[in-house]
Amino acid sequence: MQSEPFEISVTGSFYSLLLPEDIIRPFLEKKLKRVKVKATFEGKELNFHGAIQKRNGLHYMMFGKRYQKELGIFPNDYFQIQFFEDNSKYGVEMPEELDAVLLSDYEAFQIFEALTAGKKRGIIYMIARYKNSQTRIDKSLLICENLKRGIKENKYLLKP
Repeated sequence: MQSEPFEISVTGSFYSLLLPEDIIRPFLEKKLKRVKVKATFEGKELNFHGAIQKRNGLHYMMFGKRYQKELGIFPNDYFQIQFFEDNSKYGVEMPEELDAVLLSDYEAFQIFEALTAGKKRGIIYMIARYKNSQTRIDKSLLICENLKRGIKENKYLLKP
C-alpha cells in the first residue's frame, strides 16, 4: 500500500506536517499509524519512518530540524512526500549491530521484546544515531547489560 506523492510544507513551530485527510484515510482505515515516508526536494531524497498523530481533530507528522536540514528546506518551502505501508517489525529499521547483540543474548532479547513498542523504538534510535559500527556494537552491549540489571529508563540505558 502506498499513497500518491503530494506537496506539503512544514507548519507551525512544532516542526510538523499537516497531513491531507484524503491521503492518510486509507492508512488509518487499515489501522496503520506508522508509515514509511519518502521526502524529496530539489533532487534530494530522504527516507524515514513516521507516525501519523491526531491533534485537535487534524492529523500531523513530526518533521524535525534534522530532516529539514538534510533535505535543505526552510519553513515556507514546499516539497514532495509519499507514504508507504510500514512492514518493519518495530516501526523503524533495526540496526544490524543491535539485532546481532540481541540475538546473541537471549535474556536481553526477552526483556527487549517485553518492552512497549515506543520504548523499543527509542532504544533502536539510540543505537542508530551512531555512525561507527563498532560504537553501535559497544552501545548495544551496554544497553543489553543494563536491561538485564533492570534499568529501563532511557537516560540511564547508555551509562556504564
